[in-house]
Amino acid sequence: AEEVVADYQTLRLSLKDHPMTFLRPALEADGVLSCAQTGIAKAGARVATAGIVLIRQRPGKGNAIFITIEDETGVTNVVLWARQFEIFRRAVMASRLMLVEGQVQRSPEGVVHLMASTIHDRSDLLDHLGDTRALAPMSRADEVRHPVQSRHPRDVRIVPKSRDFH
Repeated sequence: AEEVVADYQTLRLSLKDHPMTFLRPALEADGVLSCAQTGIAKAGARVATAGIVLIRQRPGKGNAIFITIEDETGVTNVVLWARQFEIFRRAVMASRLMLVEGQVQRSPEGVVHLMASTIHDRSDLLDHLGDTRALAPMSRADEVRHPVQSRHPRDVRIVPKSRDFH
């Protein structure tokens, strides 16, 4: 995880692994599907999926916001109706890691969209990605009374900004 974080901080990508790989066990425990699992879910199924935000789009004065999220298995296309946008505005606009709950919709051509009903900003999970203490379980002998928080000049966003509408 530390190497992937360092790669993202310096190169904005990593050939070693995807950041979501290290978060997957915790997300699976909460019932969150991967993008690949969402892509093969039955039409009409209510699911939750999470991923790093790649793109947020709102064409013209359109009635929908299109969001593309990515994890280690692929991408999920999310559709959020404009009438719900104000409810989830902060999460939609600010999140680097987004958790989306909604209903799977499959077109006759086989295109899958997740019709969002709820959006959560889970960027907090990325903040601890490079911290091996946060990822490794602690034994009873391990106790941190005053954790040292060092800030390196490279300690910038782990994930680059998404391409967004304004």
